[in-house]
Amino acid sequence: MQIIITGGGGFLGQKLASALLNSSLAFNELLLVDLKMPARLSDSPRLRCLEADLTQPGVLENVITANTSVVYHLAAIVSSHAEDDFDLGWKVNLDLTRQLLEACRRQPQKIRFVFSSSLAVYGGTLPECVTDTTALTPRSSYGAQKAACELLVNDYTRKGYVDGLALRLPTICVRPGKPNRAASSFVSAIIREPLQGETTVCPVSESLRLWISSPATVIHNLSLAATLPAPGEASSINYPGSA
Repeated sequence: MQIIITGGGGFLGQKLASALLNSSLAFNELLLVDLKMPARLSDSPRLRCLEADLTQPGVLENVITANTSVVYHLAAIVSSHAEDDFDLGWKVNLDLTRQLLEACRRQPQKIRFVFSSSLAVYGGTLPECVTDTTALTPRSSYGAQKAACELLVNDYTRKGYVDGLALRLPTICVRPGKPNRAASSFVSAIIREPLQGETTVCPVSESLRLWISSPATVIHNLSLAATLPAPGEASSINYPGSA
C-alpha cells in the first residue's frame, strides 16, 4: 500500500507526512512529491521524496501506480497568486487535478483521492449556517478553481473511477514562518508578528468573521480521510473550524 502526497514539501504536506508515519495506518511507502523538497524530513524507511513538476508530460505515469492506495492532493497555486497569474492558476489548480484523477482512473484498483479544497468556494452573502450542501459562490479565480475541482472529484466518484473526498479546509492559524501569497495570510500574521515584536497590518474590518482551525486539528482531520467510509456521490465536506 502506497500513500502519495502532492505538495508534500509544503507546510501541510510535511506535517501530514509526519502524522501518517506516526499513525497506526498500515502502508509500505509514503511518497511526497513537490517542486522542491526540504533537505531532511524523516529517517523512516517508508518515506520517499520526489522533486518533480507533475504538470509535465509523462511524470504522473511514474508516480501513480498499481501500488497506490491513497492520494492526498495538496499541491496548489494559492489564492492571491492564482488571481495574479490566471493561466498558471487554472493549469495547476484545475488541469493538474483532472490529470491526477485520470491517472488514478487508469489503475486497476479504486484509489482514495483526497482533494484539499477551501472555504474560498464560498463568497458574497452567505446564510448564517453554511453546510456541506450550501451552494458554492466563489468570488475569486482560486475559489472558482477549487469549486470546479470539487465537481470533478464528485463526478469521478459517482462514476466509480475513484473513491473521492473533497475537504474544504478553514483558514489555518497560526502558520509559522514568513507570509505566503494566500489572501488569508494576514490571519496568521496579525498573531505571529506581534509575538515576535514586529509590526503588521490587518487589512480587513475588525467585524469580519473568519473560519479558522489550528494546524494540529487540520492535520488530524486530514489523516482521518485516508480511512473514512466511502461517501457515495456527494463527496464534499466542510472540515471543522471556529468562526
